[in-house]
Amino acid sequence: MKCSCNWRRIVALSLLVGFLSSCSLNPNARKQKYFESGQRYFEKGHYREAVIEFANAVQVDPSFADAHLQLGDTYLKLQQPDRAYQELADVVQLRPGDYQTRIAMTHLLIVGRRFSQAQEQTAILLQQRPNDPAVHSLISSLLAEQGNLQGAIAEMQKTIALAPGQWPAYLSLALLQWANLQPAAAEANVEKVIALDPKAAQPRVLLGAYYEAQHRFSEAERQIRDAMALDANSMEPRAALAKLLLVEGEKDAAESVLVQATQDLPNDPESLLDLSNFYFVTGDLNKAVAAYDALYRKHPNDLQIEKKYIQLLIQAQRYDAARTLDNEILKTSPNDGDALLFRSQIQISQGDTNDAIQTLQAVIKNAPENSQAHYALGVAFEKQRDLVRAESEWQETLRLNPNSVDAERSIADAAMEQGDMHTLQSAAAQMIKLQPGAPEGYALRAMSSINLKQYDNAEEDIRKAIEIAPQSAFGYVQLGNLRLQQNRFDQAIQAYQDALDRNVSSIDALRGLVSAYIAEKQVDKAIAVADAQIAKSPANGSFYNLLGAVLFHGKRDLNAAETALQKSTELDQHDSDAWIQLCEVRAAKGTIDDAIATDKQALKANPGEPGLYVLLGNLYESRSDWKNAANAYQSALAINSRNPIASNDLARTMLYTGGNLDVALSLVQTARVELPDSPAVFDTMGWVYYQKGAYALALNCLQEALRLQQSKQMPDNPDLHYHLGMAYEKTKQIGLARENLEQVLKIDPAYRNAGQIRQELLGLKS
Repeated sequence: MKCSCNWRRIVALSLLVGFLSSCSLNPNARKQKYFESGQRYFEKGHYREAVIEFANAVQVDPSFADAHLQLGDTYLKLQQPDRAYQELADVVQLRPGDYQTRIAMTHLLIVGRRFSQAQEQTAILLQQRPNDPAVHSLISSLLAEQGNLQGAIAEMQKTIALAPGQWPAYLSLALLQWANLQPAAAEANVEKVIALDPKAAQPRVLLGAYYEAQHRFSEAERQIRDAMALDANSMEPRAALAKLLLVEGEKDAAESVLVQATQDLPNDPESLLDLSNFYFVTGDLNKAVAAYDALYRKHPNDLQIEKKYIQLLIQAQRYDAARTLDNEILKTSPNDGDALLFRSQIQISQGDTNDAIQTLQAVIKNAPENSQAHYALGVAFEKQRDLVRAESEWQETLRLNPNSVDAERSIADAAMEQGDMHTLQSAAAQMIKLQPGAPEGYALRAMSSINLKQYDNAEEDIRKAIEIAPQSAFGYVQLGNLRLQQNRFDQAIQAYQDALDRNVSSIDALRGLVSAYIAEKQVDKAIAVADAQIAKSPANGSFYNLLGAVLFHGKRDLNAAETALQKSTELDQHDSDAWIQLCEVRAAKGTIDDAIATDKQALKANPGEPGLYVLLGNLYESRSDWKNAANAYQSALAINSRNPIASNDLARTMLYTGGNLDVALSLVQTARVELPDSPAVFDTMGWVYYQKGAYALALNCLQEALRLQQSKQMPDNPDLHYHLGMAYEKTKQIGLARENLEQVLKIDPAYRNAGQIRQELLGLKS
C-alpha cells in the first residue's frame, strides 16, 4: 500500500510538471503573460519596459491585434509617432472594421503631414460611416492642416449637424473661425458651448483669450476667473490668467499666480512647466531652468518632459547638462530622431558644424521627410556661411511642412544678412499668414519696409505688432529703427528703452539704443547705456560684445575694448563674432602674435567656424607668412568649399607663393559668383590676370574694383592703386600709371613694395 501511495504521488507530480511545462510552451499563455506584464508597466508609467513586453507578445503572435494596439499607445507615450503609426496600421490590417483605430492612425498621418495617405483613410472611413460625426471631424482636421480653413469649417459644421448637442465640436468650429479671421462667429460659437455646458471651464478660457485679443481685459479676466472657479484643479485657466496679467504689464502678479499654482497643483506637471515658460519669456533663464529641473526630478521617467528639458538647457547654453540627458536617451534608443536633433543642436552651438551635418544627414537618411532635420541641417550650413545650401534645406522644410515658422524666420534672417529686403518682406508676410496673432512677422516686415523707405507701411506694421503684444519688445525695437531712420533721435531712444523695459536681454534693443546715441555723436552716452544694461543682465555675453565694439570703433579705447570682449568670450565661448573682434583689437594694439594665439584659442571652441580661419589667414598675411596664411584659408574651404572670402584670399595668397595661376583664377571666379559687388574680389581677379599676362582683362577688373570701392565710399586701398599702376604701365598709359603709383606712397609711405614703386616711378616717362 505504501508503494502504491508513493506511486500515485509521483504520477500526480509528473502530471503537474507536465501541465506547467505545457503552459510555458503554450503560445496563447505566453503572449497573454507578456501582454498583462506590459499593461502593468504601462499603468505605472514605465513605458520603455512596457514596450519590451508588448513587443514580446507580438513576436509570439504577430496577429495579436490588442498587443499591437497597446504597443502603438506606448510608442505615443514615448514620443515615437512613426512606430506608433506602424502598430496602428497593423491593427487596421488585422481588424479592417476597427474604425476607432483607423481614426487614430489617420490622426497620426495628419500630424506627420502625410496628407495623401490620410486622404485615402478618410475616404475609407467616409464610405464605411458616412454619418459619423467623428469622421467629419477628422476630415476637418485634415483640411485645416492643409490650409483649407473654409473646407475645414464646412466639415465641422457637418459634424455639429450630425451631433448638435456635443459642445467640443462647437469649440473646434470656434477655433477654426478664429484662425479664419471670423472673430464674431467664433465668439458666438464659444457662447454656444457655454450654453450647452455651463460648467465647462475650457470654453471660458477661450472666450477670455478672445476678449484679450480685443483688448477687453476686464471681460477677459472675468471669464478666466470663472473658469478657475469651475475647475480649480486645472492648470489651463491659471496659465491663461498669468498670460493676461503679463500682457497688462503686471509681471509680479502673473508670477504670483503661477507660483501659487505649483503649490496648489503639486502633482500637475503643467504647473512647473508653465512657471518655467514664464521665466523663459520674461528673460530669466536661470529661474526657467530651475523650475524645469524641479519638474524633471518629479517625473524622471517621462520622456516628453526629459526632451523638453533638453531643449531648454540648449537654449540656456547649458550644453554639458543637455548632452548628458540626451546621451541617456540615445543609449536606450540610438535612432531616436528627437535626441539626434538635440545632439546636432549642441554640436552646432559648440562650433562642431561638420559633426552636426553628419548627424543630421544620418537622421534624414532614415527619415527623408523629417522636416525638423532638414531645418536643422540648414542652420548647420548657415553657420558655415553656406547660405545656398542652407536656404535649399529651409525650402525643403517648407515643402514638407508649409507651416514651419522657423524655416520662414531663418530665410528672413538670411535675407537680412544679405540685405535682400524683398525676400525679407516676402518671408515676413508668410510668417504673418501662419501666425497672425504673433508680433514677430509684423516686426520683420516693418524692418524690410524701413530699409525700402516705405515708412507708412512700416508704421502700420509696427502699430499692429505693439497692439498684438504690448508686452513684447519686437514692436518697440522696430519703432526705434523707424524713428532712427527718420532722424527723430529722441523718439528712437525712447522706443528702444521701452523695448529694454520689456526684455532686459534684448540685444537688438540695446544695439539700437547705442546706435541712436552714436548717430548723435554721443559716444560716451552709448557706452553708459551699454554699461547700465550690463548691470541689469550681467550674464549676457552679447552686451559685452556690443560694448567692446563701441569702445574699439567709437572710442578707440583698445584696452577697455579688449577687457569687454574678453568678458564676452568668457560668457559665451561660441560667439565667434566676439572672438574675431578680440583678435582685431589685439592686432590693432600691434600684438599680432597675441592675436594669432587668441584666434587659435577661439578655433578650439569653434572648430567649424570658417570666419576664424579666414581671420587667422589675414593675421598671417600681415606678417607676410604666406604659407600659414594659405593653410588657414584652405582650412576654411575644407569646412565650406563655397566660402567666397576664403576663396578670394587663398587666390591672392597663391600669387605670393608661386601657386598655380589657373587654380587661383578658378578660386577668385568662385568668389565673384557669391560676391559680385566686392572690390576686393575684382582686385584679386585683376592681379591674377596681370600675372598671367592678360593685361587688358587685368585693367578692366582693376578699374571695376576702383569704381566699386568709390561707390561704397570705402577707404583708399594702396594694393589696388599699386595693381592699377602696374597694369596701366603694361598697357602704355604712363600718366595713369604714375598717378596710381604715387597714390600708393601717399596712402602708405611705408608700403611693403615702396622701394620697387620708387624704381618704377624713376623709369616712367610721361
